[in-house]
Formats: sequence, structure tokens, C-alpha cells
Amino acid sequence: MQVRIKKLDINMMVKQNGIEFEVRTPDGASQLGDCYLTMTGLVWCKGRTTKPKGVKISWDELAVLLASNDAKKTALQAVRLG
Repeated sequence: MQVRIKKLDINMMVKQNGIEFEVRTPDGASQLGDCYLTMTGLVWCKGRTTKPKGVKISWDELAVLLASNDAKKTALQAVRLG
């Protein structure tokens, strides 16, 4: 994957605008989406989805999903099946 910081609006601490990452395929040919890291969590915007319509996850929710490799694996299996 190619991941680039598109916008860096932080002053040491991450603020509400946060950091915007552009995620592209390994060859850079197409954009998979944007990931916004903010003080309240992450927002994933697949393809050309705008930030307000992106999928939001709080830091607490992310911590639960990534608490262990088993938790991550179970969450990924649920998404793939669902």
C-alpha cells in the first residue's frame, strides 16, 4: 500500500481536524480511500467518500477490536461473512 499524509493540521496534539492519510494501491494507480485520525477516533472514507459520510470508529471501539489478534480475526471474519 502507499499511504500519504495529505493534510497535517496538528500542533503536537491531534486536534479535531486531525491528520488525513491517502491510501492507494501498492502501485499507486488507484485510491482505496482516505483515513482521518482525529482526537476522537478514526474515520475511514472508502474511494471518494467524503468525511461526513465516512465510517467512524472511536478510540475505545478500536481498542476493543484490536485488543488481541483473536479479536481482530473474529471481527474480520464477521465482516467477510456479513
